[in-house]
Amino acid sequence: MIILAVESSCDETSVAIVKDGKTVLSHVILSQIDIHQAFGGVVPEIASRNHVVHMTRVFDEAIKQAKITTEAIDLVAVTKGPGLIGSLLVGINAATAFAFAHQKPLIGVNHLVGHIYAANIEYEIQFPALALLVSGGHTELLYIKDHLEIEMLGTTLDDAVGEAYDKVARTLGLSYPGGPIIDKLAQEGEDTYHLPRVYLDKDRFDFSFSGLKSAVINVVHNANQKGETIRVNDMCRSFQESVLDVLVDKTKRAAELLDVKQIILAGGVAANQGLRKRIQSEIKKRELLIPSLIYCTDNAAMIGIAAYYQYQKEGAHPNYLLGGESTISFPKYTKDEL
Repeated sequence: MIILAVESSCDETSVAIVKDGKTVLSHVILSQIDIHQAFGGVVPEIASRNHVVHMTRVFDEAIKQAKITTEAIDLVAVTKGPGLIGSLLVGINAATAFAFAHQKPLIGVNHLVGHIYAANIEYEIQFPALALLVSGGHTELLYIKDHLEIEMLGTTLDDAVGEAYDKVARTLGLSYPGGPIIDKLAQEGEDTYHLPRVYLDKDRFDFSFSGLKSAVINVVHNANQKGETIRVNDMCRSFQESVLDVLVDKTKRAAELLDVKQIILAGGVAANQGLRKRIQSEIKKRELLIPSLIYCTDNAAMIGIAAYYQYQKEGAHPNYLLGGESTISFPKYTKDEL
């Protein structure tokens, strides 16, 4: 089965063509980072307009790189959410128009499920598995029983990891996106500020990073009031160590409790070198799946891979936009079940 997939949930315009839930025939991503850097973050209206400008060209390039005709495409897949509503609509409209024009079935894919299935491009997901999904808008621990059978163990109660990175970077006078910059500077610093580790209830797998963000802001504010200089590299290291301690500890505990075969690191923050090194050094008993950097950030290839397995279970639903949740809707474990 050959699937043309579209991803436009935020500020990347991406189209990919994949085969049989495994092989990537083409993969085109047009990033808008340079445009949004001037604003210190993604401006939804600008992101939507740039998707409109470039979507057709990205479609054409993906088909050209795959060296196939439109007749060879069996299914069209598109991210249906979660994401920026304007950006999502551009991709949905483009995919719908393409599917209608070429008489192809159409399927909508949850963006977060796509991030999980990015691991299947270079590895083989085995069940049960555990996914630590960390990105600009999401921080989730997910238990995967089988294909598309996903249950939420924990989520962020406030800021997502990527969001906290960007806000801390702004506090330190660093540019956008803050995650890669803090990650790089952290490698040159020491954990001298000893920021809090927020674990919440030990029996829960939820996360909270707003308090950590506030702690950084308070330290910086107090230093400015006293005329002291913040050691930026050390602050980056201290902040990152606090984040990683919580993420890795909760992941390890969940993996042991549920006795999973694999742990999947997914989402844009999975590109963080500090996180990759830490989780590789501490996860020894179970196979660890970490996609290549190009498949960590938003991309259409992961949507096409997820669509293959979703189609096997559910088929295509031409009217999927008229109903159903566009946001994550995984059932959540209770304490008793854990």
